Amino acid sequence: MSRDNQGGFFFFGLFVAAGLALAGYFIGQTMYNAKVALNTAEAKGLAERRVSADRANWKISFAVSGTSREDIPRLYKEAEQHQQTIIGLLRESGFTDNEIGLGVLDYEYLEFRDDKQMLVDQTHKLVGNISVETNKVELVGKVRANVNKLIEQGIDIKNMAPTYRFTKLNEIKPEMLREATKNARIAATEFAENAGVKVGGIRSARQGSFYIRDAGEDYGDTVKIEKDVGVVTTITFYLTE
Repeated sequence: MSRDNQGGFFFFGLFVAAGLALAGYFIGQTMYNAKVALNTAEAKGLAERRVSADRANWKISFAVSGTSREDIPRLYKEAEQHQQTIIGLLRESGFTDNEIGLGVLDYEYLEFRDDKQMLVDQTHKLVGNISVETNKVELVGKVRANVNKLIEQGIDIKNMAPTYRFTKLNEIKPEMLREATKNARIAATEFAENAGVKVGGIRSARQGSFYIRDAGEDYGDTVKIEKDVGVVTTITFYLTE
């Protein structure tokens, strides 16, 4: 055999050996990855709480109107009287001045014209707003009914629906996360028992977002006093024999 042929066989053998080694690496790596995947289990854990809103916001608007500019001074006096009547009722019902907010009186002017653009009617209107922000959540619903009774006194009132919010999420987060993690481990344990293995430590964890919803609803969190708070965690556990 010539020296050139010997060199060719040498390099051919080297390439074959390298190829086998490389193939062996990929096979070994695949088996290692498969082993890692087989030795872990991913489980989700849910934690839920039924809580009550601790903050309420409520708005009341009132209006007075006239048909000429000469009515405007009288309208301002009436609007101020209505404002004081409403504030007096709120105070008597248990709300403090710090919980009651007064808005400015807004002036609105509307005019009505015929087909020839001749003025046939006009309205001068004053609209006031009163807001209540309080942690006396249960009191708001009770007082709303009393405010509506002012309509009998000739006051034009718009009694808007209050919004209820839960603002103490940070206080219950740690306990809920511990509960969600515990529930995830329970789910992983059930899987492990069926597979004849045991659950070990945590390999990785992903926390989902907390949600707050009105009790019994799929969306919305401002209408009801009762709220549902929940969080889902996704945890990967090691499995041992």
